[in-house]
Amino acid sequence: MRAALATFLTILSLSGPSAASPAPAAPDVSLIPQPRPEGAPMIQAQANSANIAFTRWIDRFRSRARSAGIRDSVFDAAFQGVRYNADVIQRDRNQSEFTKQIWEYLDSAVSDTRVRNGRQAMRDHGRLLAGIEDRYGVEAEVVVAVWGLESAYGSYRGSTPIIEALATLAFDGRRGRFFEEQLIAALKIIQAGDVAPRRMTGSWAGAMGHTQFIPTSYLAYAVDFTGDGKRDIWSDNPADALASTAAYLRRFGWTKGQPWGVEVRLPRGFDYSQTGERIKKSPRDWAAQGVRAADGSVVPNHGRSSILLPAGAQGAAFMIFDNFHVIERYNTADAYVIGVGHLSDRIAGKPAIRSGWPRDDRNLRFAEKKEMQQLLTKRGFNTQGVDGIIGPNTIQAIRRFQASKGLIPDGYASYDILRRLR
Repeated sequence: MRAALATFLTILSLSGPSAASPAPAAPDVSLIPQPRPEGAPMIQAQANSANIAFTRWIDRFRSRARSAGIRDSVFDAAFQGVRYNADVIQRDRNQSEFTKQIWEYLDSAVSDTRVRNGRQAMRDHGRLLAGIEDRYGVEAEVVVAVWGLESAYGSYRGSTPIIEALATLAFDGRRGRFFEEQLIAALKIIQAGDVAPRRMTGSWAGAMGHTQFIPTSYLAYAVDFTGDGKRDIWSDNPADALASTAAYLRRFGWTKGQPWGVEVRLPRGFDYSQTGERIKKSPRDWAAQGVRAADGSVVPNHGRSSILLPAGAQGAAFMIFDNFHVIERYNTADAYVIGVGHLSDRIAGKPAIRSGWPRDDRNLRFAEKKEMQQLLTKRGFNTQGVDGIIGPNTIQAIRRFQASKGLIPDGYASYDILRRLR
């Protein structure tokens, strides 16, 4: 998945109104990255020649599909009219340009419009959601929050032909093995009779339905909640898709009644080396260090927890629990997990995040992250490599640099830190 996309993308989906209810206010601006215009003419100019090679690739792929158990009649029906899709390649090439700060993402992911539409979806599908919660033990508002972020409550399920998109990406070769695996899985879904080839549509990257399963996740986790013999996540009726999401979350350990996280206040003089997902303590132990919920109360004992600072010491702090990591199975980006968690809280009537964000900061570009690693290492704060990924080694190096300058050692890779290093 994002159940789907978590395995290979950290692109964050859009949101908006429910397709099953009267049209509410227009959704917020899409969170899906928009491709840059540069390079598009070149990609399009190559499409014709690519189609010739693509057709040859399909002929060769047929034998591999046959070896995987795909009947020739299914293969022929699925590939009828399929052509090399240059737009899919353009989007794949440009996804790395997509960068948003967490507060920018949350402004849209948990906007008033999205919260209002989520509450309406809860009312419109109350009986269905209650049945899903009863069977799978995942709170209805959590399922609805995933639905809201993945497809705008069913309004933006994607119209790209999945077989064409996956075949194009497999042929392209950049992640060919992964996409060919997804393509085989998509053909198995068609062969099983769950959906006709022309109805199998979704995102350019192969995610499908109301809650955006990729084909392998569909095969492993999708369920037939309606009992009609099909796992139909494409239908206007969201029952199978929402139940499949709940089944997926339960499969990866969802604990009913446990929050994904709780916004907290850290005391003056807090040891910031204790933050991060690797350090886990009970809420009682955190309380002994002066950590309190945002409203000043002691956080109840919901199990082992960590302190997460998605924007450093100048932003909101969260005590996160095991359910946080279950949502990560849908999408590994912290912003996405917090978006789903906080949206579910707001749908349930809980308050907005109380803390502010360092809105004068901006996200570092990939080249700037590498520059930061180079400068840290040059200054004696070794990041153990220069790869543009802000992982545990780089965070620790930033902390040591911050401490040397008398700054709060939160390990946050801000533009301010890069300026200081320069």
